[in-house]
Amino acid sequence: MIDFQNILNTIVEEAKSEKNKGVVASYIPELAKADKNKFGVSLLDNKGKKYSAGNSNEQFSIQSISKVLSLSMAFKILGDDLWHRVGVEPSGDPYNHLSLLEMENGIPRNPLINAGAIVIADVLISQLKDPKKEFLKYVQQIANDSSITFDKSVAVSEKKTGFRNYAAANLIKSFGNLHNDVDEVLDFYFHQCSLIMSCQQLVDTFYLFVNRGNCLQNHAYLSLQQVKRINAIMLTSGFYDEAGEFAFKVGLPGKSGVGGGIVAILPDKFCLATWSPGLNKKGNSKLGMQALEKFTTRSNLSIF
Repeated sequence: MIDFQNILNTIVEEAKSEKNKGVVASYIPELAKADKNKFGVSLLDNKGKKYSAGNSNEQFSIQSISKVLSLSMAFKILGDDLWHRVGVEPSGDPYNHLSLLEMENGIPRNPLINAGAIVIADVLISQLKDPKKEFLKYVQQIANDSSITFDKSVAVSEKKTGFRNYAAANLIKSFGNLHNDVDEVLDFYFHQCSLIMSCQQLVDTFYLFVNRGNCLQNHAYLSLQQVKRINAIMLTSGFYDEAGEFAFKVGLPGKSGVGGGIVAILPDKFCLATWSPGLNKKGNSKLGMQALEKFTTRSNLSIF
């Protein structure tokens, strides 16, 4: 039997002693306030048992991790028609690059880069009466946690500095792949990214992707086929232009965010979340990436 708690405790101690903890994201002013010495990790296994260490109960801005949640909601509503609006291929580019949009007529490569998530936001605005309220309720329900909310200060901070996102949205709009007003779509998108959670809340939320589309309370939200598709996209595209490296070293589907969070899953086995605000050059948590590699190496658990 694997001693998950001992592995997590060891990883946290090693993270504390690491001299190079990366660089905190500063292009969104609110994120620049984070303390890069913080490190948290939580694991939720398939029996519902949770293991945590470090700053696992401290909330942070989940940022692009939220793209998996908005994708799951849109996929649940539209089914396979969703793939007419967004692709499923890795981009090979940083999360905010625009070059492929021009070449591929406004169809983003996948839903986990910024352009793709903006299209997903447009889909949800078209389908929901009160998008922000209904999306938040959806997240709260799959996590069984009504305390999860948006950090309005982060949303405002993103809106003031999100020039590339405005550029991407307008470019997509010029190709006819954005059906709603750009400002309305981006307001939803910025709020989505401003969700705040702890590592412990993240594993509760993402248990859906471990448990064949069923949340912790065993309510079905997605079909097994839909979960399979989303997990595949996380494996190939969850870390932007470092996705191949993550698959090579860690071997789990997952998603990162520039707030320093990473969530990863092993279907039918566990969900694992880490948080360390210092980022590497690719925009992924430096210590989080190291921690996940250590975890799968020491536990011998991965999809490979």
